[in-house]
Amino acid sequence: MKLSRRRVLQGLGGVVLGLPVLEGLLPRKAQAAEPGALPYAIFLRQADGVAAAQTTSELGTEPERFWPEPLGNLTTTTLAGKSLLELADHRARLLVVRNVNMKDYNYGDGHARGALQCLTARARRGGAGGNSEASGESLDHRIGRELNPQKRDSLFLYAGRAGGWLGGPCISHRGSASRRAALHDPWVAYQTMVGGPGGLTPEAREQLLVRQKSLNDLVSGQLKALQSRPELSSTDRQRLDLHLSNVRDLEVALSCRARADEELRLQNEAPGYNSTDGDKVLASVRLHMDIAVLAVACGTTRSVAIQVGDGNDGSTRYRDPTTGQLMENFHYISHRRLSHDAQGSVIAGSDLLHSRVDAQFAQTFNYLLDRLAAYSMPDGKKLVDQGVSVWFNDLGNGPAHSARNVPFILAGSCNGYLKQGVAVTVASGNSNPNLNRMLNTIGAAVGLKNAAGGPLDDFGDPALPKGLLTELLA
Repeated sequence: MKLSRRRVLQGLGGVVLGLPVLEGLLPRKAQAAEPGALPYAIFLRQADGVAAAQTTSELGTEPERFWPEPLGNLTTTTLAGKSLLELADHRARLLVVRNVNMKDYNYGDGHARGALQCLTARARRGGAGGNSEASGESLDHRIGRELNPQKRDSLFLYAGRAGGWLGGPCISHRGSASRRAALHDPWVAYQTMVGGPGGLTPEAREQLLVRQKSLNDLVSGQLKALQSRPELSSTDRQRLDLHLSNVRDLEVALSCRARADEELRLQNEAPGYNSTDGDKVLASVRLHMDIAVLAVACGTTRSVAIQVGDGNDGSTRYRDPTTGQLMENFHYISHRRLSHDAQGSVIAGSDLLHSRVDAQFAQTFNYLLDRLAAYSMPDGKKLVDQGVSVWFNDLGNGPAHSARNVPFILAGSCNGYLKQGVAVTVASGNSNPNLNRMLNTIGAAVGLKNAAGGPLDDFGDPALPKGLLTELLA
């Protein structure tokens, strides 16, 4: 009996429920699965730097509100008073990395340099400033191109007002001067991830909800036939068993579809993705994170990039939690002035406001880690530990637009490849560029190889020194 994924899961009026990717049923030309759980990477990009200790002409001495003090083992004491305290519950999984430095390529604008270089470690191609392009592929895309089942594209998701500086989505690239289009609407992103259905009416969604209650019973015969296929590996069978046992519950399931009621919630809440209200933007980011978690849990992709705001996040107004009021747009806050340059009036206390935005990003990253930690894998481990989640910035700070000390906060060990529970300074950086080595380390942890078949160590600009950041390795 010849069974395809679509035939096995067809039914319920033509609606298809996605299964985990089963490597044993992929075409022979697809890359063979490695033993054990396959690692993944989820990237979350924040713009405009963080509220780190510095001296500015606008406010004078600004205290440290981001980096743990002292570095070393992460505790509630070392995180106290810092935005990273929002991640305290996951501190044993964190790897906080200082001294990651970009090369100061002449992009003509610090935001262009940071946003276009952050996942490519490449120089400028073409125009300058708002017309800049990166001269190479981004790491998120390469992971998908080389490691995804059937080489499918990785997911690239975007939240915030469309357009703006650098045209909006700008961190993911297929190659030189070849940006990727992002999925903006979380509902569309979800449909893209699961492969349908789209455009159902509320009545149809309600019917689907009722039918899903008996989904396993309706397709049990075909599923038993699938489980008996001799080419399925033990890992395939574990994934399938776990998928079937949890298909009715999105919160704990390793399912490739949300329940119909969760799909309806997603469809109703998604429209805030194009807002300038920071609460709505970050709510959309969390919806994108739900999709990302489903995608990596099912094996649909091993790479997701989520970008928040355009090239300088110059439209989003995040909320001050102490007053309940929307602040000025985040780019103004990062400049400490009421302008996109150094000409506007100084915003009193803007360094503190900046740290409150950092804290909201930390809370949002914490949401991602909570969602990943809710998934138990067949071997009893948590999904969060199988891969690595990366919250990074494309600048070191504002208003200096520094290419130095660019924040990288990693969570998850990639099956024991990376250190956890510590804040480290990479000695190889100093004032020298080492972003490419940061990306090499993440790529190697996920499973990418160099041209010789060893761990990835040559990503990015070929003129930069090769290698990994060995301080990050377990």
